[in-house]
Amino acid sequence: MQIVTDSGTDVSLSKEEMKELKVNVVPLNITLDGKTYRDGVDITPEEFYPLLVSSRGLPKTSQPSPGDFVKLYRDLAKEDPDILSIHMSSGLSGTLNSAQLAAGMVPEANITHVDTKTLSVASGWQVEAAARAVKKGLPLDKILDLLKRIGDSTEIVYTLKELKYLIHGGRISHMKGLIASVLNIKPFIGVEKVKGTYIQLGQAFTFERAMAGVADLIAKQHKPGSQLRTQVMHTFNPESAAVLRDMIDKVFKCTWLPTGSISVALGAHPGPSMIGVVYAPAAIFEEIA
Repeated sequence: MQIVTDSGTDVSLSKEEMKELKVNVVPLNITLDGKTYRDGVDITPEEFYPLLVSSRGLPKTSQPSPGDFVKLYRDLAKEDPDILSIHMSSGLSGTLNSAQLAAGMVPEANITHVDTKTLSVASGWQVEAAARAVKKGLPLDKILDLLKRIGDSTEIVYTLKELKYLIHGGRISHMKGLIASVLNIKPFIGVEKVKGTYIQLGQAFTFERAMAGVADLIAKQHKPGSQLRTQVMHTFNPESAAVLRDMIDKVFKCTWLPTGSISVALGAHPGPSMIGVVYAPAAIFEEIA
């Protein structure tokens, strides 16, 4: 069985591990100042955010086309027709729909789709778990059960300094976003698990208090000292990401995954100031360690 995902899942694996675990990524697209880039292929976060900051325009993103998935599915089916296709939330992107449409055009492949109902490394954890479970020889039903348990147990929350990018991208209510901008509110944003859409979890009036608020949210869900699997991510704000990680590390016994930038297609929406954290009880990942 081979794994297909999209660049919106931010899988934290090296190129060598991706190849070894047979994880294949279809890129989303970003358009800025009239030029379109394939996420992670034509442009990296290090290249994108300086362009974004200096641009007079605002970015647009688009999902992969069904044709992008058709080509990959057909190529993979020549080696192994069994494919597990795992994608960022259908409540935030049409990527899963493109993948499902493509599957109907590749009858030679046996494709199972998974809607992670989340995004970024919260989705990536499910992709990695599936790939390692496949390598261990787990049957499909056990793998799908594992992914559901990981999805149910994993939370993502982020905050940011400015809302103009989210407002422009339609990711939050324009009116609520406009009011928050006027009041200089820094929201805490998560992803709810039913439809996989954004939900506001709180707010602060300064970015420093917002970071502390994110850490406090975790403490409301898990007792201090709990053993957590954690990963801090950011768009173009490594200094604040380091501060957030330190705040969390003082309260919990964390198994840390590497801090890094989220994919350009995701980061185009919150803009360069965003920081966030993904976390879950460490015990749920023991069977695929």
